[in-house]
Amino acid sequence: MPIATTDPATGIVIREYSPHNNDEVDIKIDEARRAFVALKHTDFPKRAAWMHRAADMLEAESEHVATTIVKEMGKPITQARGEVAKCVTGMRFYAEHSQEFLSGHELPRPSVVGASSASVRYQPLGTVLAVMPWNYPLWQVIRFAAPALMAGNTGLLKHASNVPQSALYLDSLFERAGFPAGCFRTLLIPASRVEAVARDSRVAAVTLTGSEPAGRSIGAIAGAELKPSVLELGGSDPFIVMSSADISRAVATAVTSRTSNNGQACINAKRFIVHADVYDSFVDKFVVAMESLKVGPPMDEETDVGPIATSTGRDELHQLVGDARKHGAKVATGGEKLEGGGWYYPPTVITGVTKGMRLYAEEAFGPVATVFRVADRQEALELANDTTFGLSSAVWTQDSAEEAFFVDGIEAGAVFVNGMSVSYPELPFGGVKDSGIGRELSAEGIREFCNLKTVWRG
Repeated sequence: MPIATTDPATGIVIREYSPHNNDEVDIKIDEARRAFVALKHTDFPKRAAWMHRAADMLEAESEHVATTIVKEMGKPITQARGEVAKCVTGMRFYAEHSQEFLSGHELPRPSVVGASSASVRYQPLGTVLAVMPWNYPLWQVIRFAAPALMAGNTGLLKHASNVPQSALYLDSLFERAGFPAGCFRTLLIPASRVEAVARDSRVAAVTLTGSEPAGRSIGAIAGAELKPSVLELGGSDPFIVMSSADISRAVATAVTSRTSNNGQACINAKRFIVHADVYDSFVDKFVVAMESLKVGPPMDEETDVGPIATSTGRDELHQLVGDARKHGAKVATGGEKLEGGGWYYPPTVITGVTKGMRLYAEEAFGPVATVFRVADRQEALELANDTTFGLSSAVWTQDSAEEAFFVDGIEAGAVFVNGMSVSYPELPFGGVKDSGIGRELSAEGIREFCNLKTVWRG
């Protein structure tokens, strides 16, 4: 894939970029290494002031940045503004709480003979390579960058090749706000050159948000180099609706959860598992609500669903739908590419999906929902866990025993009860199984790239 901004609404290439050559990459890695030497010796109040200033600058430039996001990956402008606002919130959160998260503490009465006291402290590791996806061009990066910089680390960003303008904006943001020169550098390189950067001795750790194959590759490299890694990979999140649920609220949330970001998020609900007693009612209302969404130009303030980000992404999505249809699934609404320019795909609801269909096991990265009928909570749980993924989940019930059953039994990094799975700065975020390793956000996220040092005193 060339490094270029291609408008998904039209398919027209807006701007192309030349990749950085090896010498340029070497210079940027060295800039990040030297910036770490300076940043690790600054105190939290100074870092916090810089981070607040960066957040203020991003907020002031939000309309320009949101428009760039729309042009690069096609999400509706209202959602792009929301992404920018979420980044500002996340940056301020870490500016205000990092010192608390990394303050260290005394250990209670050390039992080691001869010790008068013992404590732990958190110290930054160095330069961290971040390999990031296009679906949230800013937020995916900020949720790594804000805690990493506040911890005293520096960052190198290898962003997706279809969002170079977003990547280059982030290249200068933190430095403009006062952080040491070179603290955060964007590398315009293809995926084939990531391994060399990850293996570079000046890179201390690596984080990736992306596909399972990409995660396995980066994880293997990090393991071979004995470098810490955090991997946030795919998801096929279950959205369970039991008979006691508020169906109207569940349907409204289901629509948003499946179609936000044009259905292109790992944390989107994708498999809707509904109790037989309310299945027909749920499906009828769900189909009507999905059909009511406006699909159109992402810069239109009234648009609910914009185009798929890439032509190959739309083709892959349609192949999943076609395979399910071929093997007997029913398309209740949608399921066909839309005519005209751009890479649009309608909100789609499919029932009757069974094992053997690709859509049963693979992640659908677009506004395609599968709905399953189950007889009881045990069948719902077994179906929810019958996936290689385990990122997040949602359960809709008014029964406390059912709630406890699902919270305990679902194999996922999070369970949202009577609500939509969302990543919040205050909450740890990450998955189990093929959805990745490690955690982002909250105190757990900032500590991933710190050395937990034990201090013993005689």
